[in-house]
Amino acid sequence: MYCRYCGKQIEEDARFCPYCGSAQQEERQAPPPQQRYVDPNDAPSGGFAVLGFFFPVVGLILFLVWQDTMPQRAKSCGKGALTAVIVSASLVLLTFIAIAVIAAIGIGMHGAYAALACLSWV
Repeated sequence: MYCRYCGKQIEEDARFCPYCGSAQQEERQAPPPQQRYVDPNDAPSGGFAVLGFFFPVVGLILFLVWQDTMPQRAKSCGKGALTAVIVSASLVLLTFIAIAVIAAIGIGMHGAYAALACLSWV
């Protein structure tokens, strides 16, 4: 047997190299990764995407529960929930913009009306 580090010949049952002092134990290999169980009936589902869209919390929960056993169906639920969140955030943003525009128009009209009201008294 030869030392794995310095390459010199050592005894077969040596635990340490007498020349360089390095340990001669075999490196322990990590156990092979276990196969995940994937449901053979797993398929993308439009119904679960719609469910996730209308009930984003349910879609998120189903995504987290199914991500290991039914990844395609979980992805459908997650996409539906994510789409719902994006659409909701966009609608909230558009609502704030619409309120700001309407308020600006109202303030402008009030100023014009006030100016006309002053002229009518003259």
